[in-house]
Amino acid sequence: MKLDILVLAVHPDDAELGCSGTILKHIAEGKKVGIVDFTRGELGTRGTAEIRDREAADSAKILGLHARENLKFRDGFFKNDEVHQLEIIRMIRKYQPGIVLTNALHDRHPDHARAGDLANDTCFLSGLSKISTQLDGNEQKAWRPNLMLQYIQDSYIRPDIIIDITPYIETKIASIKAFRTQFFNPDEDGPETYISSPDFFESVIGRAREFGKSIGTTYAEGFTSRKLLGVDSLFNLL
Repeated sequence: MKLDILVLAVHPDDAELGCSGTILKHIAEGKKVGIVDFTRGELGTRGTAEIRDREAADSAKILGLHARENLKFRDGFFKNDEVHQLEIIRMIRKYQPGIVLTNALHDRHPDHARAGDLANDTCFLSGLSKISTQLDGNEQKAWRPNLMLQYIQDSYIRPDIIIDITPYIETKIASIKAFRTQFFNPDEDGPETYISSPDFFESVIGRAREFGKSIGTTYAEGFTSRKLLGVDSLFNLL
């Protein structure tokens, strides 16, 4: 299946927190969108890898994703090396996305920036025909996405582009809440963590409001780009 947008996320729930409104918006426009999670989030204080698998599947249904896979890299200990790059190259060549969205350039969690660098390097390498990869016994063709953006996570980063997600905010919230063990849920037992507090969840909504206010709408998501972004006409910026 060819995807229009492929989201590369180091932890299940990263995509939901960072760009699920944008995912929903483009699916509503008829685009095909999928997520590849790098790890199962097994180092998370609350829940287990198996529970996170089920939560990710529940969220995928809420979002209406066309595909979701997990590469089962070691949470906290994956590396930006050949072994990991080749696994992601297989996914990029499998889905042939025009756009890749991935983790923040820097953030509170060290996995996020490392995953962002890994995705950036891999998107380039995936376009090199002399790098050989196979899928289901068949040689894959080289493929390089046209655009890669990083969604903004816990730490504030000034965005290079902001997307209005106002009509999709309630579904975005539902997709996050699908991770019942991770975020504020009075029905779940477990030790309180940084992300399980009510304040953290409110900060996610507050960030969306902040970005929305900056472009004259109610809710929005922000993205950064490592390269300059261009448009065909100034009127496309209105």
